[in-house]
Parts: sequence; C-alpha cells; structure tokens
Amino acid sequence: MPDYTIRAVTLADAPALRDIYAYYVESTAVTFEYDPPTVEELSARIASALPKYPYLCITDGCEILGFAFAHAFRERPAYDYSAETSIYIRRDMRTRGLGRIIYTALEDELRRMGVTNMYACVGYSDKEDEHLTHASPKFHERMGYKTVGMFRNCGYKFGRRYSMIWMEKIIGDYPPHPLPIKPFMEDDENA
Repeated sequence: MPDYTIRAVTLADAPALRDIYAYYVESTAVTFEYDPPTVEELSARIASALPKYPYLCITDGCEILGFAFAHAFRERPAYDYSAETSIYIRRDMRTRGLGRIIYTALEDELRRMGVTNMYACVGYSDKEDEHLTHASPKFHERMGYKTVGMFRNCGYKFGRRYSMIWMEKIIGDYPPHPLPIKPFMEDDENA
C-alpha cells in the first residue's frame, strides 16, 4: 500500500481541492451546488472553517488525492460540541480506502477538540441513477454513522428531485460541564 500523508489544508491547496470538488458539482447530486466555486470562493470557505475546525487533505507525497473537513453544525454556541463533516476523494482514487483514512483522521481531530457529535448531510434517492448512488450513505454507515432524518425531494438538480438525509455519529461522552472546544489550529502541530 502506498504511503499517504494527512495534513491540514492551506490556502495554496485551493486550486487542487477545487478540481476535485468540481467533478462532484458538475456530474453528481452528491452536492446540491450547481456551479463549482471559484478558487477564491473555495479559499474563503477554507479560511472560514480554519482555524476553529479541521480542514484536511490526503496526499501521496506529490498530489492531493482527497479532502475532508468540518464546520459549524449551527452558529449558536450551544452547538459548539457538534460539527458537520464533508469528504471528497478524487474520482480516480475512490474505492482505495482513502476515505476511511482521512475521515478517521478528521474524527480523531474533532474528538481531540472536544466535539461529541458529527453530522453528515448526504444526498439521497430511493432509486440510484447516473448522478447519485448509495455509495455515500453506505460509506458513512461503514464509518459508524446512523441515519437520523430525511428531507424528501428537497433538492432539484439535473431535472430531478433528490432527497437529503442527515447522518450522525457520536464520538464522545457528554460530561455535565464540558470544557470549551479547543480550536483545531490552536495546537502548534496543526498551525
């Protein structure tokens, strides 16, 4: 198995991440965006997630092969112990175990920060088609997520209606008086 490296994304990585993500926007209903973000838009998204939340990429030492990140589940402070997660693997590198590697690293970082609940918003269709399969829900299930809600036919893309499911994974205990969340970039090893 090749050696892979997980590291924090930098703004200089935005073009490579945009190239990976553009496929999912243009060809799938995995994301409900219609147009790929510009490099500048993606840079702003990265800057908005960092320094509080992890934004990670997986590389083979030369190229970025995928990325995973977390961001605020909701903006109010009561939600600080929950995070929404996303993952995108370069389409020619899928089914090689990279998703498990990077998502495990993301989970480890969130747990270290004090996050207890991870949420994934996943495109879903009762019937698979050329734009949306059940690969993402199945991947999340293998990673320990459980479906906790569904919004039926809430998205419209490629002339079709798609649903969205919320999946949840509990990664920590619920102390009566939790410590404040430790921002991802506060740790010198991630800065």
